[in-house]
Amino acid sequence: MDERLPIDEVIPALRAALSAQGRAVLVAPPGAGKTTRVPLALLDMIPGRIVMLEPRRLAARAAAERMAATLGEAVGGRVGYRIRGESVPGSRIEVVTEGILTRMIQSDPELSGIGCVIFDEFHERSLNADLGLALVWESRAALRPDLALLVMSATLDAAPVAALLDGAPVVRSDGRAFPVETRFLPRPLPAGARLVPEAARLIAQAEAETRALGGSILAFLPGEGEIRRVAALLDVPAEVVPLYGAMELSAQRAALAPATARRIVLATAIAETSLTIPGVTVVVDAGRARRARFDPGSGMTRLVTERVSRAEAEQRRGRAGRVALGICYRMWAQAEEGALPAFAPPEIAAADLAALALELAAWGSDAGLAFLTPPPAAALAEARALLTGLGALRDGRITDHGRALVALPVHPRLGHMLLRAGRRAADLAALLAERDPLRGAPADLALRL
Repeated sequence: MDERLPIDEVIPALRAALSAQGRAVLVAPPGAGKTTRVPLALLDMIPGRIVMLEPRRLAARAAAERMAATLGEAVGGRVGYRIRGESVPGSRIEVVTEGILTRMIQSDPELSGIGCVIFDEFHERSLNADLGLALVWESRAALRPDLALLVMSATLDAAPVAALLDGAPVVRSDGRAFPVETRFLPRPLPAGARLVPEAARLIAQAEAETRALGGSILAFLPGEGEIRRVAALLDVPAEVVPLYGAMELSAQRAALAPATARRIVLATAIAETSLTIPGVTVVVDAGRARRARFDPGSGMTRLVTERVSRAEAEQRRGRAGRVALGICYRMWAQAEEGALPAFAPPEIAAADLAALALELAAWGSDAGLAFLTPPPAAALAEARALLTGLGALRDGRITDHGRALVALPVHPRLGHMLLRAGRRAADLAALLAERDPLRGAPADLALRL
């Protein structure tokens, strides 16, 4: 392995905990090295394959490539990954995204051939991660007492997770970071202020004020649209590079490569934890995050832009102190800090639960499933009513039509449309399920078809 990382100090304690109890919770700040160091450190003690759940596709691919490089191999040897639409098998370690893990355990509840399941970045509390942990924990209790289980997080309150896992030992890594100076706005933004021009102004100010400091600037924006518009407004003597999940692989690699000159990386929340952007000494936080929320009007989930939580803001701030003394610019006044929520709400508490209800029906029963945050009863009942209307459930039990829906990687409404209408509905389902293929074009469905 190359240089020592903070996580290396606690690897012996983590190995001892997993060896003694078969389960553990690891809390380590961003940059400690947990994502790429821990699976490799467990290789010699885990019989069978290690499956690591990574919430984001870009991070899953990057983690697999980094671990393979550490072993002196290409991806596809001992280390591989599986994300939606792309698979490179690995013989010992496989990094997968959330929907993939759910499919694996639904098709094989014993998780045959797998010796350890790792949940990385669990603090993001995505619905699929909560479901995956509940299913794996039940499978371990009923079928696979030998299955090792590790939950890893950057900012998680570890006590509830440890309690959920029957008092699992908690291992903590303090990390290694340089001091970071936080600079707030002198006063709150005026009512009606627009995020994009204000963010562009603050990034330009940060670039000018920290030019002598050197290093790159990492600016957090809520989404691709804001990244494109801010990039168009910036006129600074630095390379401006976007980073978001829908980018082409070559562009993602370029954003993550070491910079030869000063660089400004405009990123979504994808850069908060799993990904390491080299040379960052300045962070600019626009203070917004995009989250999935259930829309009762459409009956589906939509993305909304909200204020970040204090935990998310601290993660972003920490990115400035990885290589040297850093500075974090926050696009809000210090007086507003106390109004931010402590943590982002778990997705299971606010998202559409139709897909979750279908997965639970396919599992057979949700009685006794260990959810860190139980799904709201009213939302779950509404989801089951929808599935009954679609013919996926009958008297609370899954039907053949429901099992066919489970196999499709789309919302049950769209899956129902595909199964009923066939190929004629495929284009429309793709438009409804994925990002807009014509960014900036008028809202005309005919253009997209």
